[in-house]
Amino acid sequence: MSLLTSLLQASTRFQQAMDNRAPRTDVPAGKTVPAGKTNEGATASEPQSSTDDRFTPSQWQDRNPASQKTRQLPLTQYKQTVAQDLSYVRETLRHKLAEYNVHPATALSVSKSEQGSIQLDGKIPDQVRERIQQDLNNNRGFGEALSRLSVTEPTLHFMDNALKLNQAYGVNNSLLDSLLSENQQFNGLQDVIHRYDSLRRTATPAETGITAQQRYAFSLNTRA
Repeated sequence: MSLLTSLLQASTRFQQAMDNRAPRTDVPAGKTVPAGKTNEGATASEPQSSTDDRFTPSQWQDRNPASQKTRQLPLTQYKQTVAQDLSYVRETLRHKLAEYNVHPATALSVSKSEQGSIQLDGKIPDQVRERIQQDLNNNRGFGEALSRLSVTEPTLHFMDNALKLNQAYGVNNSLLDSLLSENQQFNGLQDVIHRYDSLRRTATPAETGITAQQRYAFSLNTRA
C-alpha cells in the first residue's frame, strides 16, 4: 500500500469519527432527543399542523359553509353580463365625442339626476355639452343601460373586492355571506343585486363601500 493511499484512508476514518462525535445543534445542552423525533423536532408519525401556514388561508376554510358559498359564486358570469352595458355606454360616449369633434381622450362623467334625466360633466364647451346631453336623454337604450349599471356595477365591485380579500388573506365578509343563498339556483346576478340594494340602505358605508345617498356616475377616460 502506498503512502498516499494510507494517508487518504486515515483522513477518511478521522472525518467519520469526528462526524459521529459532533453534538446535535438543534437540541439544547443537557437534553436528549426522544425516540421517534425527527431533526425538525416533530414525531415522524405526527403530521404538520395546518395552522403553520401564516400567509395562506388555513385548511379549515374548506369546511366553512360561508367560504364554500363564495367560492361557488359565478363572478365571471356576472362580469360578462355587466360588461355588455359597460361596452354600450362607453362606445356611445366615444361616438358622441367624435360626432362633435371633441378630443377622444376628454374625461366625461355621466349620471342621472333625482328626476331621472341624464347629466353630463366634463371639460368641454357648454354648448357642446348640452347638445350631447340632449342626445343622450333622447337615447332610450343608453338611459336604460345607465340605469342598470347604477345598481349592477356597485354590487359587482363590492363582491369582487370581498372575494379578493377572501382569496388573499382568508378574510370572510359577513355582508357578502348574507347576500348569498345556500342554493346556488337563487344566486343569480339580479337576486344578489336586489339583496345588496336592500342591505346597503341599512349597512354602514365601511361595510358596503357606498352610501344610499351616493349617486352613481359612469366615467370615461378617467383613472381611479
